[in-house]
Amino acid sequence: MKILIAVSEVVPYAKTGGLADVAGALPKEFIRLGHDVRLIMPRYAKVKQDLETVKTGLGVELAGGRVVFDLLSDNGQGFQALFVDCPKFFDRTGLYGEEGSDFPDNAARFAFFAKAVLAAVEAMDFHPDVVHCHDWQSALIPLYLKRGDYPYFGETACLFTIHNLAYMGAFSPEEALPLIGLGEGIYVPEGGIEYYDKVNYLKAGLVFADVLTTVSETYAREIQTPEFGYGLEGVLSSRSADLYGVLNGIDYELWNPATDPDIAANYSGEKPSGKALCKAALQREYGLPERDDVPLFGMVTRLADQKGLDLFEKSADGFFAKNLQFALLGTGDPKYHELFTDLAARYPEKCGVMLAYDAALAQRIYAGSDLFVMPSRYEPCGLGQLIALAYGTLPLVRATGGLADTIREGENGFVFKNYGASDFLSAVERVLAAFSDGENWQALVERAFAANYSWGRSAERYVELFAEARAKRLRG
Repeated sequence: MKILIAVSEVVPYAKTGGLADVAGALPKEFIRLGHDVRLIMPRYAKVKQDLETVKTGLGVELAGGRVVFDLLSDNGQGFQALFVDCPKFFDRTGLYGEEGSDFPDNAARFAFFAKAVLAAVEAMDFHPDVVHCHDWQSALIPLYLKRGDYPYFGETACLFTIHNLAYMGAFSPEEALPLIGLGEGIYVPEGGIEYYDKVNYLKAGLVFADVLTTVSETYAREIQTPEFGYGLEGVLSSRSADLYGVLNGIDYELWNPATDPDIAANYSGEKPSGKALCKAALQREYGLPERDDVPLFGMVTRLADQKGLDLFEKSADGFFAKNLQFALLGTGDPKYHELFTDLAARYPEKCGVMLAYDAALAQRIYAGSDLFVMPSRYEPCGLGQLIALAYGTLPLVRATGGLADTIREGENGFVFKNYGASDFLSAVERVLAAFSDGENWQALVERAFAANYSWGRSAERYVELFAEARAKRLRG
């Protein structure tokens, strides 16, 4: 099968979140399964690799003008990555915005990207059986495949993956409709891209793709409800027969405590002694007392409401009254910077905080913590809990999205269901009870090490759904 992946960020080229990890892992797995794969993304200023020029002087129509771009390529990651090189739109430090604000021309940037993807692939004469689109930044592609004038792609199917429904790409119709260029007939609530008086790019993917996926089975159900659907639950429910949950995986070559060069001591499930050295080193790094008799709770997160951080505000006195330690790494909303700075000052023997993005320190937290905390309000899939398991670190999670699908109380971690401080603290009490029982704790850690959430299983499921999308496309 010929597969084209259209996506806005990819490891190792440019990353803001887990989408980039997914996009960097799947092409290798599809190739391993014997498929012909191309990936295409914008060339941002962050892309520092030496790229080969494939085509120059390509162009697309955008709001009555012509925007020219070059097509570049890199083969250094085990697959062909193509880059839409248009300095006007993408030669910027940020991917989607800077200093906490979106770029004001994002509607134009990603309408252009969708058109440029199709123009570039046709210019290369790569005829994909399926286009795999991700999130709102590439969600206009299925709209163009169904409603645009692209005969080259007449038999090309589209699978659209929702990584986080909260990010939609909603713009005024006055701005967006001329950029899209398909007339006002698409700007309707039913079967179109209108959304509360806005043009919603993500909704274009939901309505026009042949098959829809999201990144866990539980999240696929959750987004069909008012609590998690952001006003799109009706659209998603109407397409429930075409909506599937495909759990993300992780790369066990990358996330491997036996070979990780950034941790204090290497270890494994068979030889776990190095984990204690990692814990002591992490305690020193955070200025916490070196104690092996208390559980160290680690947290690596974007500091945002989604991540359940207000639970720490509501339960701080109860949490830090317990015999435990806590180490946080993250950056984001200033109100949470203030909250955790205050907690570190109030509880210096128990709470260490670093407000930064530091990939190597994140790995030291995975390795050195006893628990990895993810008390999210919602979590489409989550990679942190999967990485923690690989490092023999037990996740403490709220039962939502992919967290509910991967972590089971008393088997490989700790789970609380209701979003509230009392339920969170009850789970912490269960952690402390288990930690005090050395034999029970060791059995939990062994099961964590044994967990397998590799990308291979996810890739096989995607290939099955690509075939389904293609069959639907050919049936018309």
